Amino acid sequence: MTSLMTRKKIQAITILPLFYGYSAFANMEFNTDVLDISDRSKVDLSRFSDADYVMPGAYLLDIRINQKTLPQRSIQYLPLADKKNSKVCLPPDLIEKMALKTDAANKVTLWHDDQCADISAIPGATVSDRIGGGVLAITIPQAWMKYSDPDWTPPEQWDNGTPGLLLDYSVSGQLGRQSHNGSTSQTLSSYGTLGANMSFWRLRADYQANTSRQEDQHNSNFDWNQIYAYRALPMQAAKLTVGEMFLNSKIFDSFRFTGVNLASDERMLPPNLQGYAPQVRGIARSNAKVTVLQEGRTLYQTTVPAGPFVIQDLNSSVRGRLDVRVEEQDGSVSTFQVDTATIPYLTRPGYVRYNTALGQPSTHNHNLQGPFFSANDFSWGITNAWSLYGGGLLAGDYNAWALGVGRDLNVFGAMSVDVTQSFARLPNEPTASGLSFQTNYAKRFDDYNSQITFAGYRFSQRKFMSMSQYLQARYSNYNAQYYGREKELYTITASKTFMAQDSAKAITAYLTYSHQTYWNARTQNRYGLSASKMFDIANFNHITTSLAAFRTTYQGRTDDSLVLNVTVPIGERRRVGYSLQTNNSDITQVASYSDYTNPNKTWQVSSGVNQDGKPLARGFYTHNTPYGSLNANVSYQKDNYSSVGGTFRSGITATQYGIATHQNSSNGGSRLMLDTGGVAGVPINNGRAHSNRLGLAVISDITSYYNTDTRIDVNQLADDVEATRAVVQSTLTEGAIGYRRFDVVKGSKLLAVLKLADGSEPPFGAMVLNEQGREIAVVSDEGSVFLTGVQPEEQLDIAWEGQRQCRVVIPNTAKPLEQLLLPCITL
Repeated sequence: MTSLMTRKKIQAITILPLFYGYSAFANMEFNTDVLDISDRSKVDLSRFSDADYVMPGAYLLDIRINQKTLPQRSIQYLPLADKKNSKVCLPPDLIEKMALKTDAANKVTLWHDDQCADISAIPGATVSDRIGGGVLAITIPQAWMKYSDPDWTPPEQWDNGTPGLLLDYSVSGQLGRQSHNGSTSQTLSSYGTLGANMSFWRLRADYQANTSRQEDQHNSNFDWNQIYAYRALPMQAAKLTVGEMFLNSKIFDSFRFTGVNLASDERMLPPNLQGYAPQVRGIARSNAKVTVLQEGRTLYQTTVPAGPFVIQDLNSSVRGRLDVRVEEQDGSVSTFQVDTATIPYLTRPGYVRYNTALGQPSTHNHNLQGPFFSANDFSWGITNAWSLYGGGLLAGDYNAWALGVGRDLNVFGAMSVDVTQSFARLPNEPTASGLSFQTNYAKRFDDYNSQITFAGYRFSQRKFMSMSQYLQARYSNYNAQYYGREKELYTITASKTFMAQDSAKAITAYLTYSHQTYWNARTQNRYGLSASKMFDIANFNHITTSLAAFRTTYQGRTDDSLVLNVTVPIGERRRVGYSLQTNNSDITQVASYSDYTNPNKTWQVSSGVNQDGKPLARGFYTHNTPYGSLNANVSYQKDNYSSVGGTFRSGITATQYGIATHQNSSNGGSRLMLDTGGVAGVPINNGRAHSNRLGLAVISDITSYYNTDTRIDVNQLADDVEATRAVVQSTLTEGAIGYRRFDVVKGSKLLAVLKLADGSEPPFGAMVLNEQGREIAVVSDEGSVFLTGVQPEEQLDIAWEGQRQCRVVIPNTAKPLEQLLLPCITL
């Protein structure tokens, strides 16, 4: 008897989805005779007869406008006069986020005491009431929209995020010992950003700290590099910044100042109108710490293994010349410079890019020093081919102006030419004036699989001065016959791919070159060439070879480095390798073993000898966790040195929803806080993050102003966890802390029988709703229902005939897969 009853219940539950499938046909009537149920008089299938029927009430829904998803919000469905149907109440502020043209916006009407908006008067506009998936889908013909780029989210739909606090940091340390004298050294350094978000304002404070100890000498310092606040101005595609900052101009050299800056932000433009971020390439002789600085300010710091390295994740807003410092584990330090001059300054027709700054120069100890100034530059797109750009910097005793033209040469690339003149008055000296001429060029040769990313030439007269040079001469007594002033600068960055029949086995080569001459100072040069190739030999597939060579002449010192690497796969994600490395006259040969079987825990061990026959050993380990990333290393060379060091990068984000520690990819950048409803251990984005004890996780590698999907790894969920909403979308403004909630439930699976106060059961087809108004089950024959993901003492409402009728409470003593008798208390 029990088996027969259970079989009937299963049949009833199995048939119910058929009604969902047929609900696409409005006003359909169902023949209940096909149902194998005991009492056909107690059936409520009215809601299945209308595809768009929604029971009146409030629902927490995603808003999707033409496939662009906005954050969740509560949406009301209000009953109509006949009480048999309901109508969605669109919040009036939602209309602005639709980015409608003026003619379409004027067709929108308000109802329900102006608390609801109606878009039905817009031809072709529809609002889908099929909200079973937790989504309110709004479709508007493209003809009524302001924008038509499918790869770009319009400004009206950008998310300023939620108020919160953040701390992003990187900590590097090294402990070393020199064998020849037994001396030891300890260094510890950190840099990062402390921030606070309030509405559309972002407050940021960048810091750097260093401490070192060598024998009896100990040095420590801590500096706030800059303290500033900024906000996006979406409709102007601009960014407003106030406080301490560095001038970010495409025409004038950078210097530190305190004031206000208003500038076009090309990241807010469609992708095809945006710029690029600089790259830094070099070679490390051993496991080394690489630091990228600008005027003494740390922009980036990491630990790299021995061999060639490439830093590609610098902020796209970085401008000017960068100083790169490579600290080897034997204590030696090498430095070089990278010029980040941008590609020719071209602007789309009719559009003006601008940058305006007002303020006063400031020192690193936050004191104002120098004249009040105004700096302005612009670029105006005259036609599809021509752009005019220029600007002026006015500061009393120092003034400069610039004018240039950019030209799109079509198949011949793009080019710009400009001239800058400066006027500087120093105490007890006549006015110094000089000119600086510059030309830039960029070209991609698709037919030859190569490109010149940037090529430039600049010549400056002896008495030409930038603002930073003027401040140095004025306040540091640093003049001395214009010692150190730039004269000529040649730069080129290019790449070439030599295609093969198998594209994966093509040869890719990179070239970098810079040549800087000075008035009364030594010339500085940097040459770089790297190439890589993949091939097969016998039974060994995907053998990789790479060659990198650099020569740097800097501050009277010449460094030559060359590395030849060969790696051979010996299994899935395991490799052995050979490396030949030269540094000036020192030659080192190393054999290595690398293990990448776990992408989040990779390691490499290597050993070899130098030209004197002295053995060496190295180890490098990388561990990525949801709470940060660690690079650790150890090195030893006989009769020379031994050391151990590493870098840890992490971040902490706190909002009204809670606090979470997470990986950190960009200090102070945009991030997304994800809520899994209190469920811990939920894996997100291929395990890059896991929800903590509060059910919170943070993804920090969110690109500002770009639509991003974030998803739960549903195949990795625990058996008692289910995700009914596993994907969320976001388009965040710069520095925003976004918040999204996944629909995740963790709990028991129960088979229950529902009973009303009079001993009867709810009708077949009645809905079971959780506290958020989401339908989680349907009542079948004799009040039976299968519940998943329920918690002790959780309250569930039972609804039929268009309204909630009664409520059940899950008891504390409920056991998984146990059949319960649940009384349903009338509401």
